[in-house]
Amino acid sequence: MTTLPRGEAADVHRAVRRRRAVAAAGAVSAGLLVLSACDSPTPLSTITVGQTSVSEEATCGGEGKALGQAQLTKCLADKDIKSISVDPDETVRFGVDPDVAEKRWTILMNGQPLTEDSDKTYRTIPGSVFFNAQYGAQGDSTLVSIKAGDGKKDSQTVTGLWSFKLEKDD
Repeated sequence: MTTLPRGEAADVHRAVRRRRAVAAAGAVSAGLLVLSACDSPTPLSTITVGQTSVSEEATCGGEGKALGQAQLTKCLADKDIKSISVDPDETVRFGVDPDVAEKRWTILMNGQPLTEDSDKTYRTIPGSVFFNAQYGAQGDSTLVSIKAGDGKKDSQTVTGLWSFKLEKDD
């Protein structure tokens, strides 16, 4: 039994609920404030081989603004990129955000176009291509980049670059 006079127990519960509502509103406001201080993330690009996937935000650009040749050269020389092991008998799957696909994208191998530009979100290429000298491969690893365009077919304008290192899995 309660020792509070009739009606006072209900007031205590209302006060507790009010404090919880204020705390929840404060937490939501703080979360929104933190998010507003951050830059929005660039779209992701993903490479999948078998059951293994790696995803990456843009190495350069990705915000829709054109990149200059000097920026692209610097990005393609970047060594701090994610890698994935590729069995040459496996299929390599490339996926991009719909925003990237809408602007058209191309797969580059060691800086050279490997595919024509596309407006699809998903492409597949046999793993053996990435280690075949006929396609410009050298050794047991290959730099593969996804180059986002400006939305015009066969345009040379680049707005983003996502790079990955494919390592031959024997």
